[in-house]
Amino acid sequence: MEFIDFVLQELPPAPARVLEVGCGDRGGVVPALVAAGYDVLGVDPRAPAGDRFVQKDFREVDGAFDVVVAGRVIHHLDPLGEAVDRLASLAPLLIVDEFAWDLIDPELQAWYDAERRARPDATGPPSVEQWRWRHPGLHPHDVLLEALRARYDERRLEWVPYFQYWLGDVESPDRIGYRWVGNIRRSSPHERTDARETRAS
Repeated sequence: MEFIDFVLQELPPAPARVLEVGCGDRGGVVPALVAAGYDVLGVDPRAPAGDRFVQKDFREVDGAFDVVVAGRVIHHLDPLGEAVDRLASLAPLLIVDEFAWDLIDPELQAWYDAERRARPDATGPPSVEQWRWRHPGLHPHDVLLEALRARYDERRLEWVPYFQYWLGDVESPDRIGYRWVGNIRRSSPHERTDARETRAS
């Protein structure tokens, strides 16, 4: 299942207001959600031009949303606790696509490196070791999940292959990708009023 299909399964009905954090220079899931009738804003320092995008850090965004979608971005955020607090302040529902890089064991690393050599046109790093060298200080999956669970009630956790993002159309043996959905805890100080109620007031 593609991430956009996962997101569409978990979203409230359109036209809910959705913020995609870290939409990248290709716009992430924003175009597909617009096509599905959602009121969507994508935020990223490298976001495309257009009225559906904002070229800034998500921590600089104001407003209330029904849902935040974050695809492969939270493991980069630092300080992690403050970043997740900010996500929790923006919407009561969080949908995440993430990467448990710390679960790449030597066997899986050897598989990826060999597969990558056989696919010179793939977009992923030439080797896992080079990728690790270029990305120090990322949050391990257990630390990230702990931060999410401290602020949200977990609704869904699903482990999926990840290396297709790096290799393209390949049947990967890994299950180091994970998709997560959580609702803000009712007792949380970060809970926000529903975005539609905020706009109506």
